Amino acid sequence: MGNASPEVQRFARHVTRTNEEEGFAHAVDTFILGQPPLARTKLGLPPRTRACLFGLDGVLTQTSSLHARAWKQLCDYYLRQRALSSGQPFIPFDLVRDYSRYFDGKPSQEGIHAFLDARGIELPESTVHALNDRKAALLAEVLQQERVETYEGAVRYVQAARAAGLRTAAVSESRHCAGMLQSAGIQDLFDARLDATLPPELYVTAARTLGVSCEETAVFEDTPAGVAAARAAHFAYVVGVDRLGQPAELRRHGADIVVADPAALLDQEVSTSRG
Repeated sequence: MGNASPEVQRFARHVTRTNEEEGFAHAVDTFILGQPPLARTKLGLPPRTRACLFGLDGVLTQTSSLHARAWKQLCDYYLRQRALSSGQPFIPFDLVRDYSRYFDGKPSQEGIHAFLDARGIELPESTVHALNDRKAALLAEVLQQERVETYEGAVRYVQAARAAGLRTAAVSESRHCAGMLQSAGIQDLFDARLDATLPPELYVTAARTLGVSCEETAVFEDTPAGVAAARAAHFAYVVGVDRLGQPAELRRHGADIVVADPAALLDQEVSTSRG
């Protein structure tokens, strides 16, 4: 750590990845400058990066509205049938409030349980699984009828990463990764796609599939939980993609840098030294 004072060195050990210059620089940036270190490649990534993993929903594609409509269709059908059999009033699923509160950015099973608990409904786990399967089928029907919209800046970044020789993978906790990529017309931009698995296993398996180590891989995620999982798995660089106006939350969960869109990294100045 060079000629740094004992106090700075003591603080640095809590955040530095190594005792080498790059690790110490990260600590200095974090504690003294209050910001992550400047990246040193034209992609805004550490020089050793060989691959990028991109979260599907929220990073690459604008699919929240599709998921929300599938959940509403499922929940309204179930709640209506329940109201008819019990004589209780039918309170429909709120497309904005209920989806954002219980489902957005969460695993499906967790979302169903949270929503049912809020409505005071207890169901056998087998019924919960059946509801989740039915939602998946409804979403598949939507994908056959509508084109998935992408974030243009994210697609531009993936193209730049591939042009620079990096391997790329799209990852998703849902089981619709292939269908969404095909619907969006970007399936050819990825060397691998993995879904239906929870982080961090999802990320670790994706890196292994690409033939790279976690220490050589950058992860792009838009949820605090996804960022935290990538950080816990010791990936080289974790980029928080802030689509919902929560930059502090993404940083708190371990993002090395937070951007509104991955394309913002392409506009950063290249830093070749730290002076």
